[in-house]
Amino acid sequence: MKKTFLIGRFLQSHAGVYRHSPSIAYKGTRLPQAVLQKRFSERATRYRMERNRYAYHFQAGLAVAILLIIGAFSIDIKPQEAKPITVVAQEVIAMQEIIQTRQKLKPPPPPRPPVPVEVPDDVLLEDDDLPLGDPLDLVMLTPPPPLPDKDPEEDMEDEPFAIVEEMPDIIGGQAALYASLEYPAVAQRAGIEGLVVVEVIVGTDGKPSDPKVMRSVHEILDQTAVEAVMEQRFTPGRQRNKPVRVRMAIPIKFKLKLG
Repeated sequence: MKKTFLIGRFLQSHAGVYRHSPSIAYKGTRLPQAVLQKRFSERATRYRMERNRYAYHFQAGLAVAILLIIGAFSIDIKPQEAKPITVVAQEVIAMQEIIQTRQKLKPPPPPRPPVPVEVPDDVLLEDDDLPLGDPLDLVMLTPPPPLPDKDPEEDMEDEPFAIVEEMPDIIGGQAALYASLEYPAVAQRAGIEGLVVVEVIVGTDGKPSDPKVMRSVHEILDQTAVEAVMEQRFTPGRQRNKPVRVRMAIPIKFKLKLG
């Protein structure tokens, strides 16, 4: 409205006419003041309509964008159902320490025979008469009693085997061993864990003896592992279908439970 008023004031000051420039250069037409005011009024009206239309389009687009964003966040997307995972139990492998057998020392070799001395062919040996005395009186001595035949396997019975055809096994398996094993509370509070290896000699009756700690973690866990092994009973080892004494190592793992 202010622009239209200024235009009207300008036209009134020019004696009722205004020279309008057409599309042709250097030529113009003189239009009355009323016609010019009408044209300027129509142009101002179109300008206001375009401005109002732009504001309307901007607000409508903003509203549509907000609705699309709200709709996108309100969509309930359900994830696909996860397939159950089957956990296969791992096979427990018992570690066994094999002690290397010692080989007995070999007897020294016999001394070499003396080297014969070569005698020249032109040297003649003289015949010497050997003095022969009285005939010897031979006395028949009684022969000593024959030595008893010793079975080499009997000498080896006292020595425990390290490897035999049928190794000893704990009656009840590892479950029986860990069932009699009690984790010391002091070691649990101190966070002590690890692997203890106990070596025993399994007799022909299946009872363990002569325990030794081959791998140590702590004195408390070592003592607990030895007590648990000595409480077990074994199937005796067999060599040539005969029970024999066998030396074997038994691993025991102490593991703290998380949480």
